Order: sequence, then structure tokens, then C-alpha cells
Amino acid sequence: MPRSSEQTLTPSAPEHADETLSPTDSDAARSYTHPDKPHYDEAFARNIGWVTAAEQRVLATKRIAIAGMGGVGGAHLLTLTRLGIGQFHIADFDAFDIVNFNRQVGASHSTVGKPKVDVMADMALDINPDLKIKRFPTGVTEQNLDRFLEGVDLFVDGLDFFAIDIRRKVFARCAQLRIPAITAAPLGMGCAALTFLPGQMTFEQYFRMEGKSTTEQLVRFLVGLAPARLHSAYLVDPTAVDLVNHKGPSTPMACMMCAGVAATRATKILLKRGKVVAAPRGVHFDAFENRTVITYRPFGNRNPLQWLSIRVAKRIFAGKLEQPETRRPETKYTSVMDRVLDLARWAPSGDNTQPWRFEVKSDQHVVVHGHDTRDHCVYDLDGRASQISLGALLETIKIAASTQGLGTGAVRRLDKPVNEPTFDVSLTPEPAVKPDPLAAFIPLRCTQRRPLTATPLENTERNRMTQAVGQNFEVRFLESPAQRRKVARLLFHSAHIRLTIEEAYRVHKHVIEWGKTFSDDRIPDQAVGLSPFMLAMMKSAMTSWGKVRFMNRFMMGTFLPRIALDYRPGVNCAAHFFLLAKSPPEGIDDQVLAGRALQRFWLTTTSLNLHLQPEMTPLIFSRYAVENLPFTKDARALRRAGDVRKKLNRLIGQDAVDRCVFMGRVGFGTPATSRSLRLPLERLRVKHEPTPGE
Repeated sequence: MPRSSEQTLTPSAPEHADETLSPTDSDAARSYTHPDKPHYDEAFARNIGWVTAAEQRVLATKRIAIAGMGGVGGAHLLTLTRLGIGQFHIADFDAFDIVNFNRQVGASHSTVGKPKVDVMADMALDINPDLKIKRFPTGVTEQNLDRFLEGVDLFVDGLDFFAIDIRRKVFARCAQLRIPAITAAPLGMGCAALTFLPGQMTFEQYFRMEGKSTTEQLVRFLVGLAPARLHSAYLVDPTAVDLVNHKGPSTPMACMMCAGVAATRATKILLKRGKVVAAPRGVHFDAFENRTVITYRPFGNRNPLQWLSIRVAKRIFAGKLEQPETRRPETKYTSVMDRVLDLARWAPSGDNTQPWRFEVKSDQHVVVHGHDTRDHCVYDLDGRASQISLGALLETIKIAASTQGLGTGAVRRLDKPVNEPTFDVSLTPEPAVKPDPLAAFIPLRCTQRRPLTATPLENTERNRMTQAVGQNFEVRFLESPAQRRKVARLLFHSAHIRLTIEEAYRVHKHVIEWGKTFSDDRIPDQAVGLSPFMLAMMKSAMTSWGKVRFMNRFMMGTFLPRIALDYRPGVNCAAHFFLLAKSPPEGIDDQVLAGRALQRFWLTTTSLNLHLQPEMTPLIFSRYAVENLPFTKDARALRRAGDVRKKLNRLIGQDAVDRCVFMGRVGFGTPATSRSLRLPLERLRVKHEPTPGE
């Protein structure tokens, strides 16, 4: 049973080895053990007005048990301490680590490795030396549960989300002892809170976990906590939810909101002021969505709406609980050269072909063996796309080397054939070299093929992107709604060629990896930018060229994909951009230089939180047309390529088309949740071949 308000807890030796009391038995500590002392009145005087002076004194006599001293538990303790609560039971078996820094109030460099329960108790005592805190440094267990709840007026849940078994036991015992219990979950950038009051619906009656597997208990807990699912709309990286390893994303804002919500409910419960929203009702507030919902689920998870949500959630999460598709863990290298190359391999390449291999000669010399795909890829005319990629790689090596205090030099071997460009790259210590700030964005840069917002660029953003390309290039932006529609129509027209020629079909069939969120050497189907229905149709059609031709001819097979992949994204963006050389590029060295400029431009857009998608097919097909090159057996496609050239000339002028080395779109919006990765460094190495004189 909860203790009466007249009971006090005096410091004494703990009866059990897993419990400690605070403050210490020193005379100085004892002098602050009564709320009549001036310290208490002065410290919490600003609470008066929202609570009365008498109510503040009542709060000083209350005892709250908090399980968990992490993200929400630690915030609960400090918030309730500042409210003026006088006594606590706190439990946690863990120590602070650097991974706690983003959200846990007790986590700092000075507390790494220290027990959370001790750090948080000391922080609370530093606010109010009058506090009486009983610590449970082994956490809450079945063996100490009754001692943990002994004499408390309220239980506040700060347990880890995945601690289902002990959480069920704590809430069940609270119900038996008629102790009010609060759980406030930090979800996204908001808080979903449930309160269980004596004599009303219990935790088990609401969540209905009895007899269920651990997997289903987790699903039921998640669905029951937040039936409104306000947080689900803006989860930008679902792979961060790693249920297998009991990890998930969290924000400091959500933890602070939980502490505020829980402390407010504690105030109402302890002072018996106002109506408390209790299960089966809950509250979900989301600051990102600017919404508050009072949820109501009669019968808890037995409610038909909940039953349906659980069914859906089980299908979504079951695979993640068993065999999730996760990104390959990155290898930590000790060699400076390996660290540089491991970062540099994230350079962009058409269709994730990665047309390079590394031959490490020494700690300061690497040979980059390039190759192009002109012999089998219709988009790699004269190897230009691959050459631009190699330029991007060389610039990425330079940026990565700067983080190690190294300068770089790159010389192309003139004796190598043009379709196998080879570069000797030197890395030399240079004290004047400072880490390039763009280095942090190298592995984060990716392609977003889905529609973005039309939020316009600011002058500062436009200027930074323009300056990034250097003096040998300029950037032309088309930003107005009318201009974006014109580019979208051009892309729609150009896409008809891409989707109706067998030469492109063979490329698409090879570069798409089906059923994947990530791919080491291709494009995962989830990153293509189509809806699940259209993706399924595309997969079915691409089993053979004959099937594609049938779909195109009799089922309007190109119209919907062109709308989804070209027209809608073309309209929904901040701007289309054209990267222009000062003069028309003439050879491989000009293309490599363009790739260097492109990579700095792309990394700069990423640093501005902008997303980018290349839009190269109009340039490629128009060049085929102007050079009268028969890139396909389809005569209609050849004629359409000529039309694309005319439209592109009208859009930016023939001189600009001749000088254009790259085009694409940029904009703000939701980051890509699926992307191409890169082959591991080990697979990009080639055997060292001694050169004459070595």
C-alpha cells in the first residue's frame, strides 16, 4: 500500500546489498533533511502560484519510484526533483556510455563508465540536498521488486522499451499494491503517455500480453502506447529501428517532453487535483506534427482497431525481429591509405557501377585503374559518364586525404587506352592542409528519386553551390514553376526513349537489384522511386524484352512510369541545375575535371540538407542526335532523340547545351530511405604489380 503523507524515511544502513541510501550519514547531510529548512522554500518558491504553498509542502513528503535512469528516467528524476518531490527510489544497473550523449541528461564525458543510478542521484542531490534517495544499482528485479515499491506513492516508468518482462511485473505489482503508475514513451519528437490508476484498467488488461511471444509482446506494447501513430509519418530512416539488437532512434526533445508530461500527471495524482486521463485513454502529443490526440481504445489491445493495427505491425516488424536487412558494418582501418580509400569509394558513379579499382603501391602511392562501360551501356556514350565518375573519385580522394593532413596529386597514364583510364595518385603530408568540411558528407551523399518540395532556394544556398564548382565551371538554375514544368516535360519526352529501346532495357535489367533496400553494386528496387504496385508491375514486365514491348504497346506501359519517375519529380523540386564548362569539353581530361566539380557541388548540396537527382538522359540522347550516332535499332527513338535536342536547345540555348556536362534537380524534402551502397574496400583492391625500377 502507498505510505501516508506523515511517513518519513530516515537515512540508515540498507538491509540489502543491492540498495543504498542518500544522503550520507554525515552531520552536514542530516542538517538538510527537513522541508522546513530555508533551502527548500527558496529553491522551489517559483512553483508557488501553480501550486499552493501547502501543496508544495505536500509534494516534499511524497515518494516516487523510477525504474531506469536513462533518457526518460533521468529526465523524470531531475524534473520531479525540481518540482519539489522529497523522496525517491531509483533503479538502474547500467553505466553511462558515449552512445547516451544525444538524449540522456546524465551522460557527459565526465560520467562515461560511471553507474547511472549514482550519477543521477548526485545530480538530484545537487539540486535539493534535502532529498532522500534509495538507490537500486542492480536495477529492478523480481527479487527486489517489493522493496523497490515499498511505501511509494507513485511509480514512473523509465525502463528501456525492450524490457518487457520486468515492466509487466512492475506494473502488475503496482496494480496489486494500488500504486498509480505512469509510462511516457519518447516517440519521434513527441510523447505518448498512459496512466494506470488503482481500481481501473491495468497494464495487462490494456496491452493483453499474457501467453504471447516476445516478438508479439513488443509489437503489442508499441501499438498500444501510440494508437494515433503520429510519429510514424516522419521516420526518415527505418533501418535505424533495429529490433534484433534492441536499438532504436530517439531524440532529446522527446525525452524532455516525456518528463514534462509525466511530472504534470504526477502533480495531479499526488495532489488529487483535476481529472487524470487514464487507460484505456491516453495522450499523444507530437511537436513535429503540431498535433495532440486523446486516444481511446476500449478493451485496450482487444479493441478491433487495435487488433487490426497489431496484425499490420506484426507483418511489418516480424522480419526485422528475425532477419533484418541491415547495412554492412563498416570496417575500421588503421592504415592511413586504407582510411582514405575507404572514404573515397563512396564517390558517385552511374548506376552504381563503381568503374575503378585500387592498386596500393605504398602508403603514399595508389594507382586508380579505371574502366568505362561504353561497350554495353547506352548511357555511357564515349565513356563520358564513367570519366565523370572517375573525376568525382579523384576529388573525393583529395577531400578524404585532407582529413589525414595529406595533400594529393593525380597524373593520368597517357600510355593506357582511353577506355581504361589509369591514374597515379600520390598522398603527401602537408602541414598547411586542413580537413575539408565536405568530408563529413561523403558517405551521406546519395540520390533521391522521389518528389521533393517546391520550397525555393535562398540566395546563400544558391551562392554556395555556385562557388563549389570553381572558376572553370558555372551553374545555371531553372527555378520558377513555369521553368520546372518545361524541364519536367522534357524529361517526360526523353524518358519515352529510355523505356522503349532494348538497349536501355538490358542496362535496367542488369542494374536493378530486386527486393532490396540497399545494394553494394547496383540500384535497389526500393530506391527507384515507384509505388509498390508499379514496382511489382515493372518487375513482372522486365522478365523479358518481349513482355516489356507488349506492356508498352497495349497497356500504356510508359505513361505511368514517366509520370512517376520524370514528370512529378521534375515539377516537385526547388530547381533544376545545369553544370556548364567554360568551353565545350573535348576529351577525357575535361570530363575528369567536370567530375571533380560535380562532386564538390553534390557534397555542398548535401551539406545544405538539399537532395539531388541526376537527370542525364536528355543530354545523352541529344548528343547522340547531334553526332548522328545510331545508338538503337528503333528508328522512332532516333527521331525522338532529335526532338529532345531541339527542346533542350530551346530551354537553355545551344551554346549552353554544348558546354553542359551534367544536369539534375535539387530540393528539400524527405531523405531517401533506400540507397546504393558501395563494394567493400577489399573487393575494390587489385594485386600490386611492381613497376620497372621498384
